[in-house]
Amino acid sequence: LYFIIFLYGIVFGSFLNVLIYRLPLKENIATEHSHCMTCGEKIQWYDLIPLVSYIILGGKCRHCKTKISPQYPIIEATNGIAYVIVFLVHGFNAVSILMCFAFSIFLVISVIDWRTFEIPFSLNVAIGVLAVIRIILDHKNLLDYLIGFCVISGFMLICLFIGRAIKGGDIKLMAVAGLFVGWKNVILAFLLGCIFGAVIHVIRMKVSGKERVLAFGPYLCAGLTIAMLFGTNIINWYISMF
Repeated sequence: LYFIIFLYGIVFGSFLNVLIYRLPLKENIATEHSHCMTCGEKIQWYDLIPLVSYIILGGKCRHCKTKISPQYPIIEATNGIAYVIVFLVHGFNAVSILMCFAFSIFLVISVIDWRTFEIPFSLNVAIGVLAVIRIILDHKNLLDYLIGFCVISGFMLICLFIGRAIKGGDIKLMAVAGLFVGWKNVILAFLLGCIFGAVIHVIRMKVSGKERVLAFGPYLCAGLTIAMLFGTNIINWYISMF
């Protein structure tokens, strides 16, 4: 059963690669055929099998023999493994399905923001839709989700008004993500994201001389993923210390 879940994950991961490349370019994600980024040749269905086609082709285009970015199998495999982890942690239920979709969106946001320093609004809308569905399934805790919508996004909005380096896409992300995971988990996610961002970005600047501009989205998404999966356990552990 977990192998089937993994297969669903890598298949959906293949579509995530389409989103990662086409959303920043404003290209159609539904009707345009997949093609080689170098020669433009249409890619046939048998060369689009997740993970398998990359291995069979030796990581090269069938037509022009240009190397295919390793991003394709990495995204596919990461998504498949994440789906399995979600179901292992939260069991077989509707919320786990929503969390799988949420992780996929976090993954796309992370790569796009890392490259372009922008978070497509449509991806935040997609998280918002997942949040509404989760609230319907868990309407007894409606207040927790509503507080989650504004507790971190409100703080970030204040930071934006006083001139701090906060982007509108990050604020929208934490608003809809808070609506999805609830106020406790979104606070945890924000704290984790700040820690990840501070440590990793400083290391990147020291080691590779990267620019000082920080793409905050990937770190926030990492925090959100951890909070979504293990937030309750982490918070309970922290509270038990007092």
